[in-house]
Amino acid sequence: MKTKNLAAAIGAPTMDWEPVRARLDAGFDQGPGSQPGDPGRHSTWVSTVNADGGPHVNAVGAVWLDDHFYVVTGPGTRRGRNLARDPRCAVSLSVREFDLVVEGRAVRVLGEELARIAAHHHDRGWPAEVDESGEGLTAPFNAQSAGPAPWHVHRIEATSAQAVQCVEPYGATRWTF
Repeated sequence: MKTKNLAAAIGAPTMDWEPVRARLDAGFDQGPGSQPGDPGRHSTWVSTVNADGGPHVNAVGAVWLDDHFYVVTGPGTRRGRNLARDPRCAVSLSVREFDLVVEGRAVRVLGEELARIAAHHHDRGWPAEVDESGEGLTAPFNAQSAGPAPWHVHRIEATSAQAVQCVEPYGATRWTF
């Protein structure tokens, strides 16, 4: 991993990836007012590339599991169509300790990995399960903008990440994986 201190000019230290990773491993509840001292709510934002090369950004429920972000999307949504055509994307999140952007490529999840993600969601209150085709998730409900089930799951294979630390000692760092 290559590390670059983006705040060296102001004397801030280089951030270490391990505390960022540990904070993500600890989880981030996306409900309003879910964690004292944290932002009022946590939204993860996904940026994809439109057919004309322009950006498309929208909020999405994402989870961090086994060192990857996973996002769920309807295949007919703009995000789903964009990822099917061009897997380049970015996921961003703000927590109390830092703001984070992870850039990479979306890889469609199938088989045992899809079942594991469905179980992860199910254990956290969204009753998702693998659909009959074995290629997507279904549940009694999902985000209003997700379109009809089944929903595809993508694992974000990170190529780089950038964080701005929001607590002492502050700092900003970019990691290239």
